[in-house]
Amino acid sequence: MAAHRKPPHRPAGGTTVRTAATLALAGAATATAFDGTGQAAPDLTPAQVRAKVAKLYQEAEAATDRYNGAREKADAAADRLAELRDEAARRTDRLNSAREALGSAAAAQYRGGGLDPALQLALSADPDDYLDGAAFTERAGHQRAATVTRVHRHLREIERLRGAARVELASLRSRQTELKRHRRTITGKLDAAERLLDRLSADQRARVTSRTAPDRASRASTGPRASLPSPNTTTTAAANSRAATAVSYAYQALGSPYVWGATGPDAFDCSGLTQAAYRAAGVSLPRTTYAQIGAGRRVSRSELLPGDLVFFYSGISHVGLYVGDGQMIHAPNPSSPVRLAPISEMPFAGATRVV
Repeated sequence: MAAHRKPPHRPAGGTTVRTAATLALAGAATATAFDGTGQAAPDLTPAQVRAKVAKLYQEAEAATDRYNGAREKADAAADRLAELRDEAARRTDRLNSAREALGSAAAAQYRGGGLDPALQLALSADPDDYLDGAAFTERAGHQRAATVTRVHRHLREIERLRGAARVELASLRSRQTELKRHRRTITGKLDAAERLLDRLSADQRARVTSRTAPDRASRASTGPRASLPSPNTTTTAAANSRAATAVSYAYQALGSPYVWGATGPDAFDCSGLTQAAYRAAGVSLPRTTYAQIGAGRRVSRSELLPGDLVFFYSGISHVGLYVGDGQMIHAPNPSSPVRLAPISEMPFAGATRVV
């Protein structure tokens, strides 16, 4: 008969605990690799950081354009909701007036006793006066019927307005949720870019950001805006007087900070700058790049004139204002202020002449 033995006791520091510890460490290493802050993440060269930062800025700008579009629609929904509520209030005032008129007529009829018309005629001291009064009463009855009809119409219209207001309110809330989602995307991309830049030394960061924004060093040496280049430095005439005004505005905006969602006068994002420039010329442009490209006549790259809008990337996620000689003024990203740059520095997607 085999002996019955107790299984050997495994100490607390044995295989099970070692396995759990190994898994925990592996999980921690994986987590740090994903968030880019741990030692497990591979070191990147400044060139790789620059490429990743540029991509993050492009993605943030695309999200900014979606944010701007959603905000435009949210503002429109809010305006429409206010109009519907104002109209419902006016209709309610009219309804109350009609109800008061009906109440006054009903009270008068009650005070008259509501006698049978034949009996009232028989008892009247002056039958002619009574008949004249009866005709008036009949007309008054028709007027009351018209008032009742108006009451019903006001009620139906108020209910319609309230239904439309509920739809607009739902649309507004949906747009507000969308705004929050795009805002999170934008700040996430910008924060990721900042974390990448933080990996570099001060000298490396300066070189990377200066290559991401080529004119930053030169801008620092130009002094106040008045000493920056002017439209007279271009050799090509603007497409029209409105375009010339827009170009002049853009030159005055050189050096302004990039702030996503901003439309001036002290800060801009890319489509905010072009919108503000043409607003100064009395032209209303849509808020987003993908709407601005349809706001005029499309022109080819070889036909460009100062004042034309130039667009970049396959998703039409960036726009600048062409100023001649292959140059544009644009608001690039948070690492760079509004600046003069060659249109060749980004993938060209098309151009529009505002007319």
